[in-house]
Amino acid sequence: MNIYGDVGNVITLRRRLEWRGFDVDVRAVDVGVPFDFSDVDIIFGGGGQDSGQRVIGEDLLARGDELCALAAAGTPMLVVCGTYQLFGRSFTTVDGLEMPGIGIFDLQTVGSDVRTIGNIVVESPFGRLVGFENHSGQTILGPGQEPLGSVTAGYGNNRESRREGARTGDVIGTYLHGPVLPKNPRLADHLILAAVGRKFGTTELEPIADGLERRAADVAALRPR
Repeated sequence: MNIYGDVGNVITLRRRLEWRGFDVDVRAVDVGVPFDFSDVDIIFGGGGQDSGQRVIGEDLLARGDELCALAAAGTPMLVVCGTYQLFGRSFTTVDGLEMPGIGIFDLQTVGSDVRTIGNIVVESPFGRLVGFENHSGQTILGPGQEPLGSVTAGYGNNRESRREGARTGDVIGTYLHGPVLPKNPRLADHLILAAVGRKFGTTELEPIADGLERRAADVAALRPR
């Protein structure tokens, strides 16, 4: 799913890898088409509407055991909005249709008549994160589920908890669009280091000049909702 420009996250990962001398092969996973995950280093899933989730839901469930095994083995993943919801235990649409998730995250999401829309700022282990949220789902984390971070402006998972996203190992789920990785290069580099560390034993990344990105994030953090 990709209706919010979330493919920009893939472009960011690719460019930041290529700038450091890595060869990159980006492969799409198509609904109903067999896919070999055995040599995959990073997995990304984007956002979409409820109708898009219905289309991919059964296909994702069919791949669920393999994705859960990859997550447990340390494969880094970033899932945004609609795919984030389906990486939880269930997503119930506003009209009452319940779609089971694959359960990498201990969370449940219920659709709402009210959309949560606006700029968002989150404090996280990766520093301050900025983005744009646009979702009707209200996500509740289970008691042991680690969030991605704490909301300082905006809403995040729901309108009450002040928590945003979820993190299990190196699998990260979030409602942040923007896309999230171009605006937050430290988060991008966390995923990259997890991938190349697992594949090559790399323990640190060559620095990239991110001055423009940092200044853009400063501006975004000050924008009103």
